[in-house]
Amino acid sequence: MSAKTYQVRTYGCQMNVHDSERLSGLLEDAGYVRAPGDTDDADVVVFNTCAVRENADNKLYGNLGHLAPRKASRPGMQIAVGGCLAQKDRDTIVRRAPWVDVVFGTHNIGSLPVLLERARVEQEAQVEIAESLEAFPSTLPTRRESAYAAWVSISVGCNNTCTFCIVPALRGKEKDRRPGDILAEVETLVAEGVTEITLLGQNVNAYGSDIGDREAFSKLLRACGRVEGLERVRFTSPHPRDFTDDVIAAMAETENAMPQLHMPLQSGSDRVLRAMRRSYRQERFLGIIEKVRAAIPDAAISTDIIVGFPGETEEDFEQTLHVVREARFAQAFTFQYSKRPGTPAAEMDGQIPKEVVQARYERLVALQEEISWAENKKQVGRTLEVMVAEGEGRKDGATRRLSGRAPDNRLVHFTRPDADVPRPGDMVTVEVTYAAPHHLLAEGAVLGVRRTRAGDAWERRNAAPAAGPQGVMLGLPAVGVPEPLPAAPDGCTAC
Repeated sequence: MSAKTYQVRTYGCQMNVHDSERLSGLLEDAGYVRAPGDTDDADVVVFNTCAVRENADNKLYGNLGHLAPRKASRPGMQIAVGGCLAQKDRDTIVRRAPWVDVVFGTHNIGSLPVLLERARVEQEAQVEIAESLEAFPSTLPTRRESAYAAWVSISVGCNNTCTFCIVPALRGKEKDRRPGDILAEVETLVAEGVTEITLLGQNVNAYGSDIGDREAFSKLLRACGRVEGLERVRFTSPHPRDFTDDVIAAMAETENAMPQLHMPLQSGSDRVLRAMRRSYRQERFLGIIEKVRAAIPDAAISTDIIVGFPGETEEDFEQTLHVVREARFAQAFTFQYSKRPGTPAAEMDGQIPKEVVQARYERLVALQEEISWAENKKQVGRTLEVMVAEGEGRKDGATRRLSGRAPDNRLVHFTRPDADVPRPGDMVTVEVTYAAPHHLLAEGAVLGVRRTRAGDAWERRNAAPAAGPQGVMLGLPAVGVPEPLPAAPDGCTAC
């Protein structure tokens, strides 16, 4: 008898992607195997949901409706819904989609295999939503989506009360892992061949508030620098409030801490920041950027910006444009404000007309495109060591190129060598010959190939019997401006 198959469909932020790795690991530990491709034929389909978008529930119920006839014609098929929307809506999901077998929350993802079995035996839906974290996700089995790069969660939850964000209500207050547990996971990953890690938290640089050490995050960065074989360390997403000088010093002085920073701005207007309950102002934000650039001159800094927050005036928006001009971000992930049900901002007066928000959004994107291109042009002529990536270059097959990430996380497409072809996870040395707003080109011959343990790990994984295609790539969000809402990617705006 063949093993049962599963499929996990992920929506939302990096935390959801990381949780989905755990869900896959749990199911494989219970004897399931990953279903091939984008199929509706899996025995178990799990939706790991996001709740921050206004239409998140419509998207979920549309997808559940699509699966309903398939489930009716296939005895034994099960559907589970987890994540932030499950945490928020609970019994509503089963009421609106009674063919769902399991609903579980953000705090009890480890319960999924047991709930599936209970639903099968009892022949009725199982709804189990824990109000507090049962087990830190990193203690659970995992099926990582990359052989060479990995998320390492250092905290869950968030203590901020931003008026546009529902995440703290669904993920709970911040809870930190013990530093020793984090470093033990890092060392285990490196032993398996991973050479790049991304430290992950809803508010990653607030790490330590739960254990009473304000410098815990900078100490953790420095400790990662002492892990032999770990070549690249990144983190996401920090909050300006907690971005202290000791963190900047640790970034500058830790050899494997990459010269890259994702620092969410959200708005350049002090008045709007106050309405958002963001605990910094324009001067503080620009001061952080100035200090980072002084300590790490080659740092590429990216950001998140929300356009059209309730009450935003033209003058407020001009302040955002001012910060963008001053900060000269390498990249900005820009979002048109949309109501998040359950957030204070959704009930605020002064909701901005759609056409005004759209016009401001287009002006912001045009300005940032100009700056991104200008900043990328400064890279032309530089020699960079690029970590070869899998799936980053959508046109690589047609162009006979490979793609990867520079130390500052810029996307680089380079000429594929005729011999000694590098594998994902290997390092190549290239010279940048051309810059576009969202990527760099190295059109000459590769200057050097360094085969790595990470490349070996990728080769071993791909030599093993196939368990289905690779899923979501690990690392920071792909470089590129998100499409205008409502077609923008479903994802939590970073805090």
